[in-house]
Amino acid sequence: MNRPFLRALIGAATLAVASCASAPSSQELDRLALATIKSSFRDQGIAKVDRLEQDLGQAACSSDQPPAESVAKQIEAQSLATIQWPAGGQYLGDWREGEKLAQNGRGMTWTDASADPGVNGGNCYNCHQLSKQEISFGTIGPSLYNYGKIRGVQDPADPASAAVVQYTWGKIWNSKAYAACSNMPRFGHAHLLGETQIRHLMALLLDPKSPVNQ
Repeated sequence: MNRPFLRALIGAATLAVASCASAPSSQELDRLALATIKSSFRDQGIAKVDRLEQDLGQAACSSDQPPAESVAKQIEAQSLATIQWPAGGQYLGDWREGEKLAQNGRGMTWTDASADPGVNGGNCYNCHQLSKQEISFGTIGPSLYNYGKIRGVQDPADPASAAVVQYTWGKIWNSKAYAACSNMPRFGHAHLLGETQIRHLMALLLDPKSPVNQ
C-alpha cells in the first residue's frame, strides 16, 4: 500500500471518528501513515525494518505531488555521485549469464539465507521486453528489445559507443541519477546486484550477439 493512499485512508477514518474537529494537517497524516506502516513490519531473517527508512529521492517521490524541479535536480546529482564505475573499465560480461539474471526474480526476501548481492536475480522481464523469444514480460518499463542495435552499438569497446555504455551502466547502478522519480530498482546502489552481475546484464543489452540485439 503506497503512502498517499494510506494517508487518505487514515484521513478519512480520522474525520469519520472526529467529524466535529478540524481536519488533520498533511504533516499529521504523513506522521500517522508512517507510524501505521512501521507498526505493521518487524525484522525477520535478512529483511529488516530499516528498509522502511527513506532517502531524499524515495521520500520526495512518495508524495502525491512530484518534487520541485530544484529537488529533482538535487536527487539526480546525489544519485549520480553514488555510481561506482566498473573496475578496470570492464563494462561487459557474458550475455548468457545476463539472460539468466533477467529471468531470475529471487532474492532479498526474509526466507533467503543471505543478502549477498551475488545470489540475487535481476528480474528484468518483470518490467521490460528484452528478446523476441520471451513472450511473458511486463510493461512498467519500456521495451529494451534491440537496445544496443538501435543505439548503434556494434562494438561496445569502440570509443564511439562510450556514452551509451556509460549511461547504461549508470542507469542500472542508480536509475535516479537520470530520472529523480524512476521506478527502476537501484541495483548497484541498493546492493541488489554485484558488479559482476551488472556486467552480465550490460552484455545482454549491448553485445551484438545477444538475443536482445537480434
